Amino acid sequence: MTTIHFQAVNYKADIKLKEFTKQRLEKLALFHNQISEIFVYTKVENTSDRINKWVELKVGIPGDDVVVKKICKTFEEAIQTASATAERILKRRKEKVRA
Repeated sequence: MTTIHFQAVNYKADIKLKEFTKQRLEKLALFHNQISEIFVYTKVENTSDRINKWVELKVGIPGDDVVVKKICKTFEEAIQTASATAERILKRRKEKVRA
């Protein structure tokens, strides 16, 4: 079981967002079996633009951490796109280890 650290900056995250994040990020373990922990930083930017939900994922794996940053209209969308990007990176890293 991977440890997931969730941090909300400039707002109070509700339990639904934390649960959604946990469920989505647990799937990353399917793509790399040596994930030690995942840090999730979420933040609301103070801009007039509606695309102001900022998410940074830091996935701890042996050798080098995978860091992904995304900004979207909703936290769910940002978490979804960031985790999809992290999946691709983890797959590539795992292929390199095998080669």
